[in-house]
Amino acid sequence: MDTTQIIRNSLLKAVSYETYRNLIDKYATEGKSSGEEQTEERIYYTALNQKRYKRLDKTIEIPEDKGQFFANYPKSVCLLVITESWCADAAQIVPVVHKIATLNPKITMKLVFRDENEELMNLFLTNGGKAIPVVVFLDLEDKVLAHWGSRPSVATKMVEEEKTKNGKLTPESKEELQKWYNQDKGATIVDDFMKIMKTL
Repeated sequence: MDTTQIIRNSLLKAVSYETYRNLIDKYATEGKSSGEEQTEERIYYTALNQKRYKRLDKTIEIPEDKGQFFANYPKSVCLLVITESWCADAAQIVPVVHKIATLNPKITMKLVFRDENEELMNLFLTNGGKAIPVVVFLDLEDKVLAHWGSRPSVATKMVEEEKTKNGKLTPESKEELQKWYNQDKGATIVDDFMKIMKTL
């Protein structure tokens, strides 16, 4: 199956941001997570992420000069987001992507769950792994223009340095990463997206 067909199959299962947020709220209330694998850790992070989504939906703001770039963007582009309710990075990233999409009717956003879309996920692996979130930039004919993920460029560098040093992300480094997200307030994501969209 070619890439475009895989994407179209996934788009049939895609949901809006509003539906996605309602699902997160539902999972958190019911003590569940997205995906077939219901572990204590995933359920815990889904509940924690629900609070993050709620906070960021209210507080994320894009500076006016950068907001103008997205508001005046001349081309139609669909941002297809691969995510899961339990993903801590997604909770910090997806609300920013949504805010970008609200600035221009030509920029649409659709979301799919990773574990329900294995063929799609396998097209956008990070160092061979199924890291999420991934944002796939699509044109009107569902052709891939670019993709981004699974973390903002600055955070990616932080994680790479930590893994080189300790072989993995320690609990302390995960906490530092969350602190960075809170201080950055989506600015690096906005810059990353501007850089990509200028080339499309």
